[in-house]
Amino acid sequence: MFKCRHFDKSIILLCVRWYLAHNLSLHNQKEMMAERSVDPDHSTIHRWAICFSAKLLKRFNQKNRQVTRK
Repeated sequence: MFKCRHFDKSIILLCVRWYLAHNLSLHNQKEMMAERSVDPDHSTIHRWAICFSAKLLKRFNQKNRQVTRK
């Protein structure tokens, strides 16, 4: 899923998590990543969120079990 990407898998997942979980602007995320010595563009973070959010949800639902079993 993360092959041929310029940034590490952990960086991409962190940015997508922040984008989905918190009400942060893309520029704020860019500043937060710059504090960690990583400098993705705000449009790159947005493209990651669009691309990987559906794929991550699909993988999560595959591993998610039902709460009650009969």
